[in-house]
Amino acid sequence: MGVRLTGASRRSFHLKLFAAAIVLIPLAGLCAAAVTISETGSTLIYPLFQAWVAAYAKVDPSMQITTGATGSGAGIAQAIAGQVQIGTSDAYMDDMQKMRNPDILNIPLAISAQTVDVNFPGMAGTTLKLSGPVLADIYMGKIRSWDAAPIAAMNRGVRLPHHTIVPVRRADSSGDTFIFTQFLTFTTETDNSQADTWGDRIGYGTTVAWPSVSGILRATGNEGVVQTIARTPYAVGYIGASYEGDAKKAGLITAMLKNQSGNFLLPNSDTVTAAAAELTPRTPPDERLTLVFAPGANSYPLINYEYAVVAVKQPNSQVATAISNFLLWCISPEGGSAPSFLNAVHFIPLPTSIRARSEIQIAKIH
Repeated sequence: MGVRLTGASRRSFHLKLFAAAIVLIPLAGLCAAAVTISETGSTLIYPLFQAWVAAYAKVDPSMQITTGATGSGAGIAQAIAGQVQIGTSDAYMDDMQKMRNPDILNIPLAISAQTVDVNFPGMAGTTLKLSGPVLADIYMGKIRSWDAAPIAAMNRGVRLPHHTIVPVRRADSSGDTFIFTQFLTFTTETDNSQADTWGDRIGYGTTVAWPSVSGILRATGNEGVVQTIARTPYAVGYIGASYEGDAKKAGLITAMLKNQSGNFLLPNSDTVTAAAAELTPRTPPDERLTLVFAPGANSYPLINYEYAVVAVKQPNSQVATAISNFLLWCISPEGGSAPSFLNAVHFIPLPTSIRARSEIQIAKIH
């Protein structure tokens, strides 16, 4: 999908001034009456959202924000149902959801990444390489041992353990599952050696019909996945980058993932930024776009937009203004997108052009 910015420059300029003003204006100039806003959804963005809420309380003490880590699927569903004012999600609403709910916005707030982590007892510091097709075969039960030939072939010189692989997947409706299963789908579609691909059998979504694999474990939320892998020798699972610190404390090994150019990479600011630069220019006006498996030699393949899912029409103008002010602050470089917030959770800020698109969407809230 192509980008077409028609007549948005002036409007975006004024919105940017407004966003900056939120950070600078005196507290007395903000809403005088207390407003309570509810948020729930993505466990990946949850640590960042908690930091945002704590900081924003100093910007606008009259606004109270409650948060919940219930999974991206719940965030989308509750925002659509009007049960919360902000649903957070690593996944955008699919075409059917958007068609049925045209007045629900999908607003990118930042760009995040996902890791694949493994519990190899006594092998701390091991460099492990994995690819989408190999992970697909693990989660379909075709590859059962860590020293199987397809894994050994991409890890020459590594003493792989002769143990059964224990796959771990999310039990809840999850944006992390959406991202991970997109990776499995896109990579197996481009692998000519695959006759029975993940995309053919399973596909992607916040929930999927997971293959029946002996020993597979289920966990709720990113925290649950980290804990499950940590207590299960030879387990593998997918984890949001904001939990990288927890994964390291648990002694897990983060795998290098094979990208579209055939290079094996870890997520860092350079590789995530490179992937974003390849795909964000394709972002449409409604900003629903996958960033998974981007082209480019230095593009880490598992990255995504973090979305605020918000209704255009709010109960009253006071609530609408409070939500708009908060979201503008979240994406402002002088506010929630400052390095002091994003670096702590291994996110990167929206590119300037995408921030402008998000500002245009936020301006629709009333």
